[in-house]
Amino acid sequence: MGTQVATHMASIVLFGPPGAGKGTQAALIMAETGLPQVSTGDMLRAALAEGSALGIEAKKYMDAGLLVPDSVIIGLIEVRVEQDDASGGVLFDGFPRTIAQAEALSLIEDVDAVISIEVPDERIVDRICGRYSCGDCGAVYHETFNPSAEQGICDACSSMKLKRRADDNEETVRSRLEAYHSQTAPLAQWYDERGKLIIVDGDKDIAEVGNDILAGMAGFRD
Repeated sequence: MGTQVATHMASIVLFGPPGAGKGTQAALIMAETGLPQVSTGDMLRAALAEGSALGIEAKKYMDAGLLVPDSVIIGLIEVRVEQDDASGGVLFDGFPRTIAQAEALSLIEDVDAVISIEVPDERIVDRICGRYSCGDCGAVYHETFNPSAEQGICDACSSMKLKRRADDNEETVRSRLEAYHSQTAPLAQWYDERGKLIIVDGDKDIAEVGNDILAGMAGFRD
């Protein structure tokens, strides 16, 4: 990509709707900044595996089919940002999701920039409902943008176990989008009012989106 961002940057928040390409762009940001990626899902799985006090607390809610409360999530983040690799900041992927979470995060970690990848809902529906993957090697395809060369056969490993996720259907995707917009619209405004929001058009080529993100981040240099 060529553009370099300031190494002094503290933590960065990356968010966007499901199917916006956050995973791909998170890899770019990590490569450019050296920041470790932090996701609440990864932290919860690690805490459960370790059997830590916070992991045990989280398991009570998960076993009951309830959402893990913000207090537990923030506790996990407090532990994570104290680790050696987080001394220069981290990349928060998909967190915070609400203003309450953002306010709690602001008390324990300095966030320099918040990157919002925006993609029209109809494009998200097309992206997600058209994707499928290989059950053996995990290669990802799309019936329009990246179909396998031979229908039903994985190009990478020749497996015939190509499949779609059960929740990659229009009804579920639109429900997830509705929840995302209701949570994130006020969060984006909250960060915008604090001069931290970078809005990126995610309905472009992957490389173009990446360049736009790096250009936006460069604006936060000293």
